Amino acid sequence: MRGRMLFAITVCAFVLAYGVVVLGAYVRLSDAGLGCPDWPGCYGHLVAPEAAQHAGPAYGNAVIHPAKAWKEMIHRYAAGTLGLLIFLTAFLAWRQPRRVVSPVVASLLAVLVIGQALLGMWTVTRLLTPLIVTAHLLGGMTILALLFWLVLSQLFMINNADTDRGLRSWVILGLAVLAGQIFLGGWTSANYAALICPDFPTCRGGAWLPQANFTEAFTLWHGNVNYEYGVLDAAGRTAIHMTHRLGALVTALVLALVAARALASRTGLIRRVGVALVLALLAQISLGIANVELMLPLPVAVAHNGVAALLLLVMVALLYLSRSKEMSLKQPR
Repeated sequence: MRGRMLFAITVCAFVLAYGVVVLGAYVRLSDAGLGCPDWPGCYGHLVAPEAAQHAGPAYGNAVIHPAKAWKEMIHRYAAGTLGLLIFLTAFLAWRQPRRVVSPVVASLLAVLVIGQALLGMWTVTRLLTPLIVTAHLLGGMTILALLFWLVLSQLFMINNADTDRGLRSWVILGLAVLAGQIFLGGWTSANYAALICPDFPTCRGGAWLPQANFTEAFTLWHGNVNYEYGVLDAAGRTAIHMTHRLGALVTALVLALVAARALASRTGLIRRVGVALVLALLAQISLGIANVELMLPLPVAVAHNGVAALLLLVMVALLYLSRSKEMSLKQPR
């Protein structure tokens, strides 16, 4: 009975974590990241303001935008709920006599949640510093991946200790490349560089090698300034955008090779996950091109983030399944 409760809580945390990642992308891409300039409340309250008004001298007499404030606060409510579920998961993991869930991984999740809360606070108080915003994205993706690992560990039983080493090596490489590409995607978004190249596959008037400033593009700190809407010039943003495109090409090639290796597996489940990888990869490439051609419409941009998370989850599933050549479903007790 305890096992079933732990499984249900872990699944709820995982589903909510995916929602928080997508919601965070929606908040960022709809320019609501500073909808509440303080933390954890919003203009000194735990509920967002209902009407447009001046915030008062304490907040520089800024005009409150209720829609943006509510987006930010709903994201915080969801993230706070997720944190409670993760702490509960860690508590129950240590209480399980059979250790059906790794208490070490569950405890690591609890530590990551604390760090993620700090990054969320600094995202606001440091006025959308790109390094903090990108780290916040990576932290959310890491929490999502670890929660999925815990779900998988409660679903599948290892029947054979013989690891599929060939597949596992490819998956580890693919995960490393995908993590780098997620960083580049977050860096592109945090520096408002997604629209600097309005054409595809060329950039800025049909140029294959547009003017770009890579030194400025990857300078991690530009001082204590407001980073909303970006501080880089066109050359800096172009360098970021083109690096993200090159990274997308490398990532697509590596993940295609991972998918080919998975599809060649003798294990039916791994082959099915390989099909999911192919579909997710094709969807992500299509969304990336659509972002450029359609000038970053909000639904497409949010979906691009959501499918990036799905790609990560598919790769985590392949990593877990490659631990053994024989696995079977198990029923949480």
